Amino acid sequence: MNLDSILSNFLTAPVLFFFLGLIAVAVKSDLEIPPAIAKFFSLYLLFDIGIKGGQELFKSGFTPQIGWIVLFCVLMSLIVPIVAFFVLRLKLDAYNAGAIAATYGSVSAVTFATAQSYLALKGIEAGGYMVAGMALMESPAIVIGLFLIRSHTKEEVALDHASKANHGGMGEVLKEAFFNGSIVLLVGSVLIGYLAGEGGEKDLHVFVKDIFKGFLCLYLLDMGIVAGSRMSSLKQSGLFLVLFGIITPLINASIGILISIFLGLSQGDALLFTILCASASYIAVPAAMRMAVPQANMSLLLPLALGVTFPFNIALGIPLYLSIIQIFIK
Repeated sequence: MNLDSILSNFLTAPVLFFFLGLIAVAVKSDLEIPPAIAKFFSLYLLFDIGIKGGQELFKSGFTPQIGWIVLFCVLMSLIVPIVAFFVLRLKLDAYNAGAIAATYGSVSAVTFATAQSYLALKGIEAGGYMVAGMALMESPAIVIGLFLIRSHTKEEVALDHASKANHGGMGEVLKEAFFNGSIVLLVGSVLIGYLAGEGGEKDLHVFVKDIFKGFLCLYLLDMGIVAGSRMSSLKQSGLFLVLFGIITPLINASIGILISIFLGLSQGDALLFTILCASASYIAVPAAMRMAVPQANMSLLLPLALGVTFPFNIALGIPLYLSIIQIFIK
């Protein structure tokens, strides 16, 4: 990776808007995105990614390669939390280790969208079917995280005491894991994009493609503001977690690249698969863990995923991963 690759990603509008949000917090500006509007941006991005993925599935059809990609996506969402848990246990209790491990076994739709934008800038094509893998990576990570916590604590995690009375026990947690709003919208959009076919692509072209980058910029501006406001919590977490938030995506990305080579993916598909392996959730998993594991410290989990791993991936990770991919995949 050369300096030009870094700058070509860093100097794109979406990434710059993320850092504008960080700067706004640093200078104590009153710039803010109202929560309701920020939620709309999030819903729009999931809708956009899902529709485009469904349209690509309609064009390509279901192939054995897509089946293999989905299988490896699920395997990564099962294996990564297990490995991460035992690394985190070196410094953290089981509650925090399990919650953070689940976060890193899951995915970030916004990092995925940023990688798609970067590929478009580079003129590299990628199959939208990678969305199918993304849609299936949230839930397994949550379930594995809960299992690890329960198997390493004497208490029954959030499911037999006060939390069970308030939330309905394991059934409610599993419902959150498999049917939270993000997953329902993403999977539903993929299906609608697939079923609507060419007609749907024509009808939604302006909304799905032409204005996508503008909404991505505004959403990343909000992410910058949120991340900047939580940076102070990282000081309390120590160097161990900061290093974990950088080294973990590098290791997972390396595994993702190896799998991409094994599967014979194109450069674009390999980058998107690698990003799925290297990213961390800061929406669906924290929401589920907040409900299921009240003992976990959200002031550790959210700043780590959003304040360290997310900016690392969108500013440096994406061009780094693509540069490595282009060495091995021609």
